[in-house]
Amino acid sequence: MRRTHEAGEGSASAAAHPAATGSAAPFAVVFRDAVQRRGLSLDRVRERLAAQGISISLATLSYWQRGRSQPERARSLRAVDALEAILDLPPGTLRSLIGPSRPRGRTTGQAPGPDVSRQVFGRQSHIERALGPTFPRFNDDLVSLTIHETVRFDEHRRFRAVTVKQVVRATREGAGRITVVHDEIAAEHATLTAHCGRLGTVRRLPELRTVVAELEFGRPLARDETALISYTLRYGPEPAASPAHYERRLRTSPHEFLLHLCFHPDALPSSCHRYSRERIGGPKRSERRTVLDVSHTSHMLLHRCPPGVYGMSWEWPG
Repeated sequence: MRRTHEAGEGSASAAAHPAATGSAAPFAVVFRDAVQRRGLSLDRVRERLAAQGISISLATLSYWQRGRSQPERARSLRAVDALEAILDLPPGTLRSLIGPSRPRGRTTGQAPGPDVSRQVFGRQSHIERALGPTFPRFNDDLVSLTIHETVRFDEHRRFRAVTVKQVVRATREGAGRITVVHDEIAAEHATLTAHCGRLGTVRRLPELRTVVAELEFGRPLARDETALISYTLRYGPEPAASPAHYERRLRTSPHEFLLHLCFHPDALPSSCHRYSRERIGGPKRSERRTVLDVSHTSHMLLHRCPPGVYGMSWEWPG
């Protein structure tokens, strides 16, 4: 099952870059120490990245290590994921240390255009068909700062509900609502409940297996003002048996994305994995096993992930 909620996730706010602070940033220190601990030269690190199809120059690695620059572009952030495995660091160690972006231009962040959205969603996707002529302007007055998503399963291994908490920032005066889209579900039976924000129009499109809903902030936002929205989507009284993966599509880079799977104690998976794709249907990248904790949950936490598809998969015993 793939689920899409998209809010035009955008760039981080402007702040002083580590190179301008006069001391090495945490990312540079941890990266340099990990390379030394593994006894690798930067040239050897570059070769190992190249073996995974990731081309990063020796000069760039040197700049990262000395704090003169930091990973920001999509290719660089994929390299960071690979470096964590190469250097035997826990997933997310380096990602969590990347500082705010260097300011570029005078804007506070912009939603991507339809070409970027189609690259992630695919052309003529259910999302584009459901939104129709509004697709090119899909939440173009907002950027997402944080996204926390919790998926719950029942004792029959079926999806029961998903709860989303999201902080957004207005990119211009007057933003009053956010559009959320969920697809590949039994739309006619799905229900939405707003916890933060006010539920507006809900459209159920059974022929597309898609639900489109508006969550209203209650008043127009000023430019750069933030808002918190939270809601739960329930899949209905008899949800379909779940396939063994769950995905979210991101068009740009939120500061933080958390995907949290909560399993029923009587229906636990034998293993869970996190992964990413550049686009729907693309090959999996950065696939790693995740831990099932004492509360029967597993999660992935990403910082400043580049545009693409992010998900978790699992295997049921037997």
